[in-house]
Amino acid sequence: MRRLLICLALAAALPAQADSYTWGQFEYDFDEEQKPWEEIQAQLPAAPKAEALIPFTVDATTSNKYFIDNNSLSVGEDGVVRYTVVVVSSQGARTVNFEGMRCTSGERKIYAFGRANGEWVRNRYPRWEPIKASQQASYHRELFYSYFCAGGEGLADLARIRYRLKTGGYRNE
Repeated sequence: MRRLLICLALAAALPAQADSYTWGQFEYDFDEEQKPWEEIQAQLPAAPKAEALIPFTVDATTSNKYFIDNNSLSVGEDGVVRYTVVVVSSQGARTVNFEGMRCTSGERKIYAFGRANGEWVRNRYPRWEPIKASQQASYHRELFYSYFCAGGEGLADLARIRYRLKTGGYRNE
């Protein structure tokens, strides 16, 4: 009976204690050296030039054409792959975005939108969003799995990314 009372008292105390514990801290409890991830400030690149655009394939069902601006492609000290993507619809409409992708977490972020005159408009509400594996015709999904992160291999490597864009993805390595 005494054990039962002790167990009940402990069980009653656990929810209060669990609420005060932040799960975000959990991964750092065991590694004093590790610091929380911090994003560096991204600089807007120059407007993409036609000769620097590298085409990549997204899905056979889409008629859009997709390009990465080789001049804007970088991997920051924070591990974020930053790039300008150009999407041209079958009707000729052109979308230009400056974006970032985190291979370690499978997230993407739009920093700015390109205008026809080559200027950038900063995204007023930039936020990291998950890349959804279920979206078949998503260029973010294709960049994550085939070019930048090869399905989440960890930290991205700029030379490897450029090679994959040149050869059609990591499956062709």
